[in-house]
Amino acid sequence: MTGVWYEVGGVGDPVLLLHSGTADARMWDPQWEALTASFRVIRLDFRGFGRSPWAADGPYSDDGDIAQVLGDLGLERVAVVGSSHGGRVALELATARPGLVSRLVLLNAGCGLPETPDVEEFGAEEMRLVEAGDLTGAAELNARTWLGPDADDATRARLAEMQRHAYEVQLAADPEPERIRGRIDPAAVQAPALVVGGGHDLPYFRQTARHLAATLPHARLVELEWAGHLPSMERPAETTRIIQDFLRATDQP
Repeated sequence: MTGVWYEVGGVGDPVLLLHSGTADARMWDPQWEALTASFRVIRLDFRGFGRSPWAADGPYSDDGDIAQVLGDLGLERVAVVGSSHGGRVALELATARPGLVSRLVLLNAGCGLPETPDVEEFGAEEMRLVEAGDLTGAAELNARTWLGPDADDATRARLAEMQRHAYEVQLAADPEPERIRGRIDPAAVQAPALVVGGGHDLPYFRQTARHLAATLPHARLVELEWAGHLPSMERPAETTRIIQDFLRATDQP
């Protein structure tokens, strides 16, 4: 057992939802009812987020935790929907265990490209606020940065609450565990992939989406002009339809 919190709902082909690094599994609340009506859906909180403590007996990896959860559930092949950091972990999982991943939906996913000034500036301001003890200010910075113009006030407050909770969990960890990042090799990922980019996202992630679409062997790029970094929270119904259509498709991109 990993100590990672997870939830399973619905019946059908398995689908795994992986959250952003500024949220937790609750970010998928708007998709949960629709997806569990057609699929067996698994969502989890990475260590240090939501309902999962930030603790480990030794070095750990997010993709390793996922593989163990899926093994505990007896699942040998799943479709994976990943948002931002969750998209990066999905790519790590598909690189390390290509037979495990049947399809990929990557919503403004990270993939380890060198940071650009926009990301560096955000990171520096976030660190300044956290080090000053202003966790509310840092959480609100995340909500302003990562949610596009279509997000309402309730969604912004919900994202800020998830991020603040993650700060509290991680700052309270003693000792602080060591997380190992998995390797990403786009050329090794054989699963059909839908790569989604947001027109209002930071340039770094728009660049990353185009890079992934060009380097994943079986990928299709969809650029949403209206979206920020978290389209599943900004326009939930529209994003849910995009996810469902791709998961139900019988052809490759």
